[in-house]
Amino acid sequence: MLSVADARREFTGGRGYLAACTSGLPSRGTRAAVIADLNATSSGHIDLGGYCATVENSRALFGSLVGVDATRVAIGSQVSVTTALLAASLPAGAEVLVAEGDFSSIVLPFVHSPNGLIVRAAPLASLADAITDNTALVVFSVVQSATGEVADVNAITTAARACNARTFCDATQAVGWLKVDAKQFDAVVCHAYKWLCSPRGVSFLTVSPKLAAEMPALFAGWYAGGDPWSTCYGGDGDLAVDASRFDVSPAWQAFVGAEPALQLFASIDPVELHDYTTTLAAAFRSRLDLSAPERASAIVTWSDPNGQALSQLNAAGITASGRAGRARLAFHVFNDMTDVENAATALGR
Repeated sequence: MLSVADARREFTGGRGYLAACTSGLPSRGTRAAVIADLNATSSGHIDLGGYCATVENSRALFGSLVGVDATRVAIGSQVSVTTALLAASLPAGAEVLVAEGDFSSIVLPFVHSPNGLIVRAAPLASLADAITDNTALVVFSVVQSATGEVADVNAITTAARACNARTFCDATQAVGWLKVDAKQFDAVVCHAYKWLCSPRGVSFLTVSPKLAAEMPALFAGWYAGGDPWSTCYGGDGDLAVDASRFDVSPAWQAFVGAEPALQLFASIDPVELHDYTTTLAAAFRSRLDLSAPERASAIVTWSDPNGQALSQLNAAGITASGRAGRARLAFHVFNDMTDVENAATALGR
């Protein structure tokens, strides 16, 4: 496996960029792959077979990152579209329990489902306690986008199983620095353009065999076929028997850039990467006298209702973000203690 030191050499930038929770930075491999593809296609050499191989390798690489076989992974481009599949799998009037203040892409498809679902919200910290025998599906992000709070996955999944409720989690703010075991959930969605440093337009869905058997292939297109190139006309072709039945047509060029990024993160020691990123975040919290979270996070947020802190950071040349009245910094593999020092100094700490 690659060490963090080795992985850091795969990035040419990163100094002052503390916004992986908004969008990751491309690695050398991603940049080279995208440029090579542009050069090839602009000269008339478009390799559709190569594109398909890139998609399938990306599918397998993501599966290895979250501990499931590629046959349980579907490809997509948007979290909200994937969430709509989960909403469509529920009977009319079913109760969906969501975490308060969670990212809207995993909430709105349930709120606006034509099935008339009952959506109930509870704080993430007490989400497990809010699950009842009436709950059909529990929906939450492993790491909250607005606050960086890390969910107590074991407590939530244990409580859900006890009440025969399914679980659906968004791992977009987690995979890439926090180890996620997709086998713990009925479904996991993850967009790869943040912590996995891929181009925007590449997302993944993992589904349990039981859920896959019951979930409609609502957005089935030519790439959802068992043999896409031979069943891409008419409506007589069979859908794939595995999770690829839920595929949407892939954005070829985005996957070209995603494949080397996924290969990189699949090669890094996940324990070392988690320790590295959370240690940087903890050092920054210490400089600002912020309390430590219950579970270590690579994202640091604090109240900044008027945006003053964010303005100070930006004025110092530091790229950060603000969400829900909070300043938000993310510490990733391409950052180091100099970034911690510079950000703290910009805030007068």
